[in-house]
Amino acid sequence: MPTARKHPVVQISLDLTSVAEALDHARKAVRAGVDWLEAGTPLILAEGLRAVKVLRQEFPTRPIVADLKTMDGGYLEAEMMAKAGANYVVVMARAHPATVQAVVKAGKDYGVKVMGDDLGCPDKAAAARALEDLGVDFIVHHVGYDERRDPKVIAAHAGRAPSPLDELRKVVNAVHIPVQAVGGLSVAEVMKLPEYGVFHLVLGAPLTVDADAFKSPAHDLEGLLREIIARLNATESSPTAG
Repeated sequence: MPTARKHPVVQISLDLTSVAEALDHARKAVRAGVDWLEAGTPLILAEGLRAVKVLRQEFPTRPIVADLKTMDGGYLEAEMMAKAGANYVVVMARAHPATVQAVVKAGKDYGVKVMGDDLGCPDKAAAARALEDLGVDFIVHHVGYDERRDPKVIAAHAGRAPSPLDELRKVVNAVHIPVQAVGGLSVAEVMKLPEYGVFHLVLGAPLTVDADAFKSPAHDLEGLLREIIARLNATESSPTAG
């Protein structure tokens, strides 16, 4: 019989360098129907814990991700982000396992979930399995900003930038926890993510942030977000054979 498709969660990455601009983006995103807000790494570097605190004050019930990309001092960094109002914190797969375990412990102590980011890992499926074994709640399958722009990397990929889609099926199949896919995806590619078993969609540069200046994009951000969410809702409401 016909069944409805799983509804994706939509997250916006606020990879900006000022709280004022991040709040403007967040308000537009929430009006458009975005579910989760991410305090991106540039924002946290520029504004510190204040960025998370202000987002929490403005959006008291909205899930907030603190993308700190923790590499060491795992318990303290996760604790600080949790106390600032984050619901989710990010630790890197290339951190020492003790650091990942420390973040997981802080997550349990302070009631936050942990995302493990596989950026820079030579075997991303193996990294995802290791992160799951260490107790993280989500995998962030990530092809980085610099990696996507490196001429040698592009040459090794037959003249194109590497994409999270390249290894996504392997990563999704390697674990039993939810997976995100981030790193320069187009609207069309984001729309395809549920076909890979990814139902937590992250909208970031270059869709929602100018990828060169880390500022507001030239296009109508709220209009773009409304269009994406409308398309997702239309897909969800379309019956599939069951």
